[in-house]
Amino acid sequence: MPQHPAPVTHRLIPSPAGRIHLAESGSGPLVLLIHGFPESWYSWRHQLPALAAAGYRAVAIDVRGYGRSSKPAATEAYRMLDLVEDNVSVVRALGAESAIVVGHDWGATIAANSALLRPEVFRAVGLLSVPYTPRGGPRPSDVFAGMGGDEEFYVSYFQEPGRAEAEIEPDVRGWLAGFYAALSADTMPAPGAPDPHFVGRGGTLRDRFPLGRLPGWLSESELDVYAGEFERTGLTGALNRYRNMDRDWEDLAAFDGAPITQPSLFAGGTLDASTTWLAEAIEAYPVTLPGLVSSHLLDGCGHWIQQERPAEVNGILTDWLAKV
Repeated sequence: MPQHPAPVTHRLIPSPAGRIHLAESGSGPLVLLIHGFPESWYSWRHQLPALAAAGYRAVAIDVRGYGRSSKPAATEAYRMLDLVEDNVSVVRALGAESAIVVGHDWGATIAANSALLRPEVFRAVGLLSVPYTPRGGPRPSDVFAGMGGDEEFYVSYFQEPGRAEAEIEPDVRGWLAGFYAALSADTMPAPGAPDPHFVGRGGTLRDRFPLGRLPGWLSESELDVYAGEFERTGLTGALNRYRNMDRDWEDLAAFDGAPITQPSLFAGGTLDASTTWLAEAIEAYPVTLPGLVSSHLLDGCGHWIQQERPAEVNGILTDWLAKV
């Protein structure tokens, strides 16, 4: 008889943010999945059934500020310390002593800091697309302000409350389609074209987005799911993560240069700026991730790795989980 996939169930649990929404499937050791920007629990839709089938309790959350999770009003409520405590509260509310945490994009950074700050809770960590870079160096806002010459780096563009929202919120669906396409292997701008990570003087991010074609991993109905969430919530909660990078730098001063020693995994795409710009961080893994079990660069893959290459990523994750 064919096996039916385990159902995905949804619930809200209490957290320091108020409430965190999660989607879960399967039973067994707890694997906590943390999404990035601008996504939601839904970005793990291909991994939930695969991890459940492999014998794990897979749980994907909406990070505070996203989806059906609470959205505190204060900008400073989105600092890294608070997001780590949200993750701890999820593990505790699910009745577990510990979990393996896996994150993508901003979720990778949240997962890494969860493992760094609460090693008694997070016994292994998987990072997708964004490598681990220990806290250090100059204040982040100063670094980003110095990038791009006459152009403005997108992280700097996101800093002023309301500015990016004014670009995105009048046409959430169209903006998301362009942003996803800009960082996907099959639709990203050609080499030598203006870089969509930067804003021209007096311009907007979407000026450089590809038009008229969705990436192969994203159907119209899947885009509708993402657009529906952000049309309902707005983008401020999501963008506030970027607006706390200097606070994080101050909050985490005691962890300057600190390695993550738990068993770890990294997987990224060769066409993703997150892996090419941070190639030195990947090279430093023997020092910064001494517990690294496996590291993978997927040839010809863009930024949205677990959606662009779901079968390959599912195999990487389940192989790694079997070892940790």
